[in-house]
Amino acid sequence: MNAPSGLLVVDKPGGLTSHDVVGRVRRLAGTRKVGHAGTLDPMATGVLVLGINRATRLLGHLTLTDKAYDATVRLGQSTVTDDAEGDVVSSADAGGVDESVVTAALATLTGEIDQVPSAVSAVKVGGERAYKRVRAGETPELAARRVRVHELTVHDVRRVETFLDVDVTVRCSSGTYVRAIARDLGSALGVGGHLTRLRRTAVGGVGLTEATPLADLVAGELPLMSLEDAAARFFPVRRLDDDEARDVSYGRALAVDLGADGAVALLAPDGTFLALYEQREPLVAKAVAVFV
Repeated sequence: MNAPSGLLVVDKPGGLTSHDVVGRVRRLAGTRKVGHAGTLDPMATGVLVLGINRATRLLGHLTLTDKAYDATVRLGQSTVTDDAEGDVVSSADAGGVDESVVTAALATLTGEIDQVPSAVSAVKVGGERAYKRVRAGETPELAARRVRVHELTVHDVRRVETFLDVDVTVRCSSGTYVRAIARDLGSALGVGGHLTRLRRTAVGGVGLTEATPLADLVAGELPLMSLEDAAARFFPVRRLDDDEARDVSYGRALAVDLGADGAVALLAPDGTFLALYEQREPLVAKAVAVFV
């Protein structure tokens, strides 16, 4: 199958890793050249952006820094993974925790904060992924990282036996662990906490309305966002003349002022997406990635 190039927005189901989704799309697209941007935990569902063929080279240049999630935090129980997939390490009666106290505690976890990633994460400790060290029986110490939580909104609070389930919406920067928010909320309230549900509703402005459930994808009919559409959506765009387009196809520097910071998408006279270029010095723009 001669698969085209483009971005594919998938609504990932629970129980699959992001790599599992890549494997399935490889079979549907008939190509090995499939990658993803922004890993989702197996428990999580929602927006996962994939690149197919030439678009795999575009993934690393996309501005997908802001993310949004719907989540449920269970107060009254801590797990080794900070989510429902891990073994329980402690329990406490959260029945007496008032909703106003929960809201106040969440307010301290918004804005720019120093967050310690979840122990079972892909962060490297001593050159090895933290989750691998945990599986080996170690207890790695992870350094706090500065992240930004733009919004933490409580939608519902329910008492379930001795637990308190809190439904929240989170808008945050890339690198923020929602599992760690659940852990830190439980710690602040003295009862422990972990994540029982996580659904990514948006990443970099790409939302669920554009996502196709993985089970609905059909070989040969993948709803791809073309390279041209992706270029226009995520980057400033400059259309070239014939001479400039020829130079860009060979990756040559251009004597132009792109008029923008960061990567700029360059299009041929007929609208074909050719390359990403950056301004390196006045009237000198150089290639970041060439796609023709």
